[in-house]
Amino acid sequence: MPIHVAITRQVRAGCEAEFQQALREFFQTSFEHGGVWGASMLTPPPGSDSREFGILRTFANESERDAFYNSQMFKKWDEHARRLTEGEPVYRQLTGLEAWFRSPQNPPRWKMALLTWLAVWPVSMIVPSVLKLALPGTVPKFLFSGMAALGIVIALTWIAMPLLVKLTHNWLRPPVSAK
Repeated sequence: MPIHVAITRQVRAGCEAEFQQALREFFQTSFEHGGVWGASMLTPPPGSDSREFGILRTFANESERDAFYNSQMFKKWDEHARRLTEGEPVYRQLTGLEAWFRSPQNPPRWKMALLTWLAVWPVSMIVPSVLKLALPGTVPKFLFSGMAALGIVIALTWIAMPLLVKLTHNWLRPPVSAK
């Protein structure tokens, strides 16, 4: 399973353009590491006072992620980025809904919504049916509903969505235009 990591960095005032350019150049270099599957930059909204930049990275797996962050290439970038930023970068591995569709180029929203609906529909029917068979009929309705919701979330997060995203990978991704 791919690993998705979100990083936020607070850029020093006046260094925003230099940071963006340096990050674009590092993105190109970082793809030399075979386990890097994607990288995206999130910039502050135009006109905002925020200097927080986001970086989204996708790796083939955990060992590729670890190898990348332990590489000399990354250490060199991190040393340069620290001169342009304030404080420590914040790393967060994405594991829930936000990670299901994460890629260098996200699919159109209607495709994500359709695929999510296709997963939720059968799972929301199967989980309560299985629970009805497994639990005694004396379980209070509110408790049964909570258990069903938990089962649905678990089934979607670890079974249905990863499987559907994998099966529909070519359909989800927009076609690459020839240059």
